[in-house]
Amino acid sequence: MNARNVALIAKKELRGLSAEKTIIFAILLQVFIAMFSSFLMVGLTAMYDPEALESYSTITYGVGYAGSDSPLIEEFEKRDDLILHRMDLPAALAALRERKVSAVIYVPDTPPDAEEPITVTLYLIQNDLQSGVINVKIKEVLQGYERELREIRAERMTAFPVPLNFPEPRGGENFFEFVYGLLIPLLVFLPAIVSAALIIDLITEEYQRRTLETLMSTPVTFTEMIWGKIVACEVLVPVQAGAWLLLLGLNGIRVDNAAAILLHVAVGGLFLILLGALVGLHYRERTSAQFIFSTALVVVFLFVMAAPYNPLNLIVRLAVDTAGPVHWLILALVAGATAFLGWVMTIYAWRVEKTTPMA
Repeated sequence: MNARNVALIAKKELRGLSAEKTIIFAILLQVFIAMFSSFLMVGLTAMYDPEALESYSTITYGVGYAGSDSPLIEEFEKRDDLILHRMDLPAALAALRERKVSAVIYVPDTPPDAEEPITVTLYLIQNDLQSGVINVKIKEVLQGYERELREIRAERMTAFPVPLNFPEPRGGENFFEFVYGLLIPLLVFLPAIVSAALIIDLITEEYQRRTLETLMSTPVTFTEMIWGKIVACEVLVPVQAGAWLLLLGLNGIRVDNAAAILLHVAVGGLFLILLGALVGLHYRERTSAQFIFSTALVVVFLFVMAAPYNPLNLIVRLAVDTAGPVHWLILALVAGATAFLGWVMTIYAWRVEKTTPMA
């Protein structure tokens, strides 16, 4: 296999990537997230941890209270951000529909020391961001009410929960968990997944557009053509992942061991690209190949994620500088598996070249 021919094909594919919608969409997605990173961080963190929304709310909310008197009223009086309005349940629900109150809570006539449980009903506006904030705030009130009921009914308890002494949460802990535990590993592996899908498009379009005969009329062999496409897709992986890390740094998010992270992503990305190349060579039709590759990718991720030092966990450890030297051993194992897959892909491409008429 001629390295010069492989490089020529790679340059050709890189020059033509401006016409590929897959890679253009991925780049535009990077730019979009870089421009609106703070806004997306708040929204995605709210999905990851809804209680994080409470710190962004400085508004006082009205809550309709229906039902009997209970110690829950005293819990509401301890809050400055929740104003309780006593009213009948139908009137309270009507006020909620008209957005005059932000929530309605109904407490039955069950005494605090009764034998049966106390069922408290909370009404909120469906699919509303404000309802998420209110839900978190009222949850804290209900937890205080629950503690008081436990004290009132303590004499009936036959088993007691084991006390757990957790450290006091520090400011920004939710963001730390979200950014380093979820956002960074997903962002740096996104280019590898995009490039793996791209190699399928580059291979199958040669069959669908019937351009193989023209390409094979040159001194370039079929195997060299496939490896040229693989190299072009592989170049994009560390470039895009490096752009992610740079954009995160510009937004004030420190990432340690950036070079090691890019190395792991590049090797892992090459493994996925080779897997996509094999699928593309076998099926030669874009829709079927992309479907089979997506299914295989899910299966591979399920097996890989079962390992203690799976790729996502490893990237997190590297980003916070707690991976230790074991990550080099993992890199060597992945590189060995990638080399074996590369050999299999080369043999398969050679067999396709021999069994398929190219001209």
